[in-house]
Amino acid sequence: MRPRITLKLATSLDGRIATASGESQWITGEEARLEGHRLRAAHDAILVGVETVLKDDPELTARLPGRTVDQPLRVVLDSRLRTPPTARLAGENTLILTAAEPRAIGRARVRRIAMEEGRLAISAVLTALSDAGVASLLIEGGGQVAASFLRADAVDRLEWFRAPILLGGEGRPCIATLALANLADAPKFRRLGVEPVGDDLWERYVRA
Repeated sequence: MRPRITLKLATSLDGRIATASGESQWITGEEARLEGHRLRAAHDAILVGVETVLKDDPELTARLPGRTVDQPLRVVLDSRLRTPPTARLAGENTLILTAAEPRAIGRARVRRIAMEEGRLAISAVLTALSDAGVASLLIEGGGQVAASFLRADAVDRLEWFRAPILLGGEGRPCIATLALANLADAPKFRRLGVEPVGDDLWERYVRA
């Protein structure tokens, strides 16, 4: 049985995650970021692509004021194994999935899995996560990773934080190409709720 998968998005009103130059910190405000840490703490694992690692060097931990949190497993999709051993997440609680010949990356676990159409096969990613005991997964970036899971029909929920700014067409989209031929093929979700968090808006969806 595959993990339950939540895609978390933090964007401008027009669905951008960064400016054309790649600046993204911080699009949403402090209150939204705190809710993001609560989402991290509620999942077994957090997943990002290697481009997010190379650009932002995230720690990918759940940090909640006033209490200790059991840290989720950190998962990186890295087909060519470009994660540097100096990355902040290259520690014991990290799983790197790759198509390259495995080698040591800090203290992280490295597992080789199959490719499909030039990318890591989502079916193989899900198998590796299940083997690691992951029952719930939070996807945090970037747009190519989000699109890959959506194309595979593997996203169960959306947690979408929208900041009251506009970045325009030159900004980086939160979801890359889905290659849809027909509107009927678009992934469909049902809204569960909308609420303000500081100056931002938090929208929650479940797969229809």
